[in-house]
Amino acid sequence: MFSKVLIANRGEIAVRIIRACREMRIQTVAVYSEADKESLHVQLADEAYCIGPAVATKSYLDMKNILSIAVLTNVDAIHPGFGFLSENPTFAKMCRECNIVFIGPSHDIISQMGNKSCARDIMKQIGVPVVPGSEGVIDTAKEAITVADKIGYPVMLKASAGGGGRGMRIVHQKNDIERMFKTARSEALSAFGDGTMYVEKFIENPRHIEFQILADNYGNIIHLGERDCTVQRRNQKVLEEAPSRIISNELREKMGKDAVLAASAVKYQNAGTVEFLLDKNGDYYFIEMNTRIQVEHPVTELITGIDIVKEQIKIACGDVLRYTQEDVNFTGHAIECRINAEDPDNGFMPCPGVIDVLNIPGGNGVRMDTSIYQGYKVPSSYDSMLGKLIVHGEDRDSAILKMKRALDEFVIEGIKTNIHFQYKILSNEMFENSQYDTGFINDYILV
Repeated sequence: MFSKVLIANRGEIAVRIIRACREMRIQTVAVYSEADKESLHVQLADEAYCIGPAVATKSYLDMKNILSIAVLTNVDAIHPGFGFLSENPTFAKMCRECNIVFIGPSHDIISQMGNKSCARDIMKQIGVPVVPGSEGVIDTAKEAITVADKIGYPVMLKASAGGGGRGMRIVHQKNDIERMFKTARSEALSAFGDGTMYVEKFIENPRHIEFQILADNYGNIIHLGERDCTVQRRNQKVLEEAPSRIISNELREKMGKDAVLAASAVKYQNAGTVEFLLDKNGDYYFIEMNTRIQVEHPVTELITGIDIVKEQIKIACGDVLRYTQEDVNFTGHAIECRINAEDPDNGFMPCPGVIDVLNIPGGNGVRMDTSIYQGYKVPSSYDSMLGKLIVHGEDRDSAILKMKRALDEFVIEGIKTNIHFQYKILSNEMFENSQYDTGFINDYILV
């Protein structure tokens, strides 16, 4: 097993990884920007080093600085968490060139699956259903119009290197394509440095279902069931649950086999997520594969009892996957609410500042993954997520009641948060009955 791991990230995911490492008797090295000097991950790690100013491009995205610290501290491996450099093939390759294990798949796999157009082509070759769309990337708005006329409106313009809703636009009529193509491409270039685009048929009123994958270095691949990530705002996930109430055992087995097939096709290694859209007719379509740990991984951990972060570390160290598909059992129901420093009543404007009063909920079946504490100053330089509140109940109804109870206990003063907004979602009759789709927040919560 590794003796020392550097965590190339910040916030709650850095804390999550540090805790897993400590339970495995692995020493940890934290890196931090000047804005994160007082952060919890810095305080919990065995060693911590400043890597630059607040702006991410000069700190958490500075590959050379991070690798310099890794070499200086003689670490065995680097865990990238999610976001930042977690799906950067260049960084994965540089780690291995420095004889440091990158806790994740190889740079080749990251490149293949990180390019959505390439990933889509691979899925078509192996028979995994994909959304109808362009054959490969498109270079002009005129090409997009040709494809859209063929497959029918509405369509989705998507950046090949996109993620988190950036570089994506829904187009309902031909007259809007040229303008939206330019906007999406410009956004993709700014966010990812890659402006290549493709077109897909827009599946109306779908559910967003993803399957968690674990794969070792010896060809053993399993899935840990699905997560329902349908509750979204502007293509950003807000609340996740597992298992999905609308997935039958037969459909779960079928989608799970396709998720494993997708991972097998690229000889995948480590943890990953295969994402699908499920339409109202029960047909599903591959949309992308995330080659990293997901924000919402805790709901899967709670229903399976499997620590995904620890499994990542073991796989990266060369261990054989100790589970078979038959070993994976699902118990109860889990829900995760993303708690953000934002003002839902003011266009979800980010709300950095000092947390004056804090009470984190607890009790049986309640978990809080966070890096905040009373007196902590939430910086303005990064994503507004403060952490994730996760609950586990014997069934979906009890999990909803437990989450509402936990949210009632949750107190954060000094900054505005979306705690009440999450309570509003859980109290909606359509959500309670699992009769919702990706338009749920706009159609029923923000009205």
